[in-house]
Amino acid sequence: QVQLVESGGGLVQPGGSLRLSCAASGSIRSINAMGWYRQTPGKQRELVAVITSGGRTNYADSVKGRFTISRDNAKNTVYLQMNSLKPEDTAVYYCNIAIIRFGEYHVRDYWGKGTLVTVSS
Repeated sequence: QVQLVESGGGLVQPGGSLRLSCAASGSIRSINAMGWYRQTPGKQRELVAVITSGGRTNYADSVKGRFTISRDNAKNTVYLQMNSLKPEDTAVYYCNIAIIRFGEYHVRDYWGKGTLVTVSS
């Protein structure tokens, strides 16, 4: 009853930029935190950035100063602006959104299917 659709991944050269989007739709009463994670083969999924419902943000040290997370509450969408990309940023990026559905009062975590970001010359 809730769907997340990610977009914006692709191939980019080192130093380039990409913007990821993740839109939630369906039976949504309210949205709490929204975030982005990434995963490479053989490694655990790691937090990249998170933004609370109040707009507070937190970033992994490896992306501070290069990535910016933002949200559009009217569109139930979270964005990740990635600048000065490095080869080590190559990963599958997943959005994660904490949602309270209509008729419920507890938070459910939803994940996107992932979008591949490849940074290579």
